[in-house]
Amino acid sequence: MDVLDIARIQFGVITVYHFLFVPLTIGGTALVALLETLWLRTGNRDYLRLTKFFAKLLLINFAIGVVTGIVQEFQFGMNWSDYSRFVGDVFGAPLAIEGLLAFFLESTFLGLWIFGWDKLPRGLHNACMWIVHLGTLASSYFILAANSWMQNPVGYRFNPESGRAELVDFAAVMFNEVQLVTFPHVIAAAYMTAGAAMAGVSAWLFVRRSADRELYRRTIRLGAAIALLAGLGVAVSGDVQGKIMTDVQPMKMAAAEGLYETAETCAPFSVFTVGTPDGKREKFAVTVPCLLSFLGTGSFDGKVQGINDLREEYRETYGQDPGATYYTPGDYTPVIPITYWTFRFMIGLGLVAAAGSALLLWLTRRGRTPSARWLGTLGIGLPLALLGASSFGWIFTEMGRQPWAVFGLMTTEQAVSPGVSVAEAATSLVVLTLVYAVLAVIEVRLLATTIQHGADPFVEPPDPALGDRADDAPLAFAY
Repeated sequence: MDVLDIARIQFGVITVYHFLFVPLTIGGTALVALLETLWLRTGNRDYLRLTKFFAKLLLINFAIGVVTGIVQEFQFGMNWSDYSRFVGDVFGAPLAIEGLLAFFLESTFLGLWIFGWDKLPRGLHNACMWIVHLGTLASSYFILAANSWMQNPVGYRFNPESGRAELVDFAAVMFNEVQLVTFPHVIAAAYMTAGAAMAGVSAWLFVRRSADRELYRRTIRLGAAIALLAGLGVAVSGDVQGKIMTDVQPMKMAAAEGLYETAETCAPFSVFTVGTPDGKREKFAVTVPCLLSFLGTGSFDGKVQGINDLREEYRETYGQDPGATYYTPGDYTPVIPITYWTFRFMIGLGLVAAAGSALLLWLTRRGRTPSARWLGTLGIGLPLALLGASSFGWIFTEMGRQPWAVFGLMTTEQAVSPGVSVAEAATSLVVLTLVYAVLAVIEVRLLATTIQHGADPFVEPPDPALGDRADDAPLAFAY
């Protein structure tokens, strides 16, 4: 393997690992804030117990997620310095705002929420967690704006003297058409994942803690309902995203469907396709007639370009790719099997999770107590399915853009650091993978211990608004 191969593997390991924490943090802050709001509105002590229990899981996830996110940024300087130099002027503004505004908003108000149980009025304390959630949404928006620019570069000009893309229209970058559909899709997926995780953990505890079954029944049904409703948002935004992708990245859509030849009308949707080893033609396929035209263009008679025609079009537009090693020179086709199957795994696991959420609601309707076998299976399967769907979705998003690091402007081969040796790249890959493995063990152990312990018994917290504390009381860590 050369430096490019190692850098690509390292980027994949770090990005996929980090993104396991992202949807749980985004959705988890909303769910914890919602549980505390329900406690304040209803006075039901179960909601306070559930708030504190799921907040523990959120804080573990948040802490590990921050650590992995820092490494995510450092690798751009280590392995992708030419890329960082090329996009730095464009990415500087959104990522600086994300770090200086959104992340500090999250961390500041999360600190106030953790230490403020006996210091802040209850309504203000609850508002802190809602603000944390708004901070996660803002962080997501700015980061996704940068990623969307890689998919569809807008609002820039190329400076031939410096060899860099320079920002000329900040609003165009922030309101990129890819960004406007990617953001709701990712956020809906985060709510769906967090809801499924809440339902799954509650189902597991429902089976093992008979004394608190009614407590966990609440979050089984709440989490499953949120996952199901958010799943509808994922489906709708995904449909719109597919149409935008067909317009701005037609090769990604063609590779996702294994469509080798352009369909002038009535393009079929591939349920299962086998292609030749060289990726140049289809050998066998099971298809649904005309469905791809509708998904890609909104019309059953819409035209969808195929891989072979797009390959020739890109060669004419962009010329040969000099010095390419991972790809055949001039071949602007992504790795089709990976693009094709990750797209299906993303959709398939999402549908399985939605069906599982609906089944949970059905099994627990009207106070029913389902069998331990059903709940145990769903408790483990739901969050795993959606974490898998999220991971496959990002692999599809990034691999389907290949061989471009920035679509139409810079290939992945051109983006890698020129001064890094194979030994240096391999060392960083091994070290970071081992560090992440250790973090994974710590994360799983902490989560497993917390989940096994379950929700703590109810303890009425003081209400500072009623003078229910000493004026000189020290800050209290709630956990």
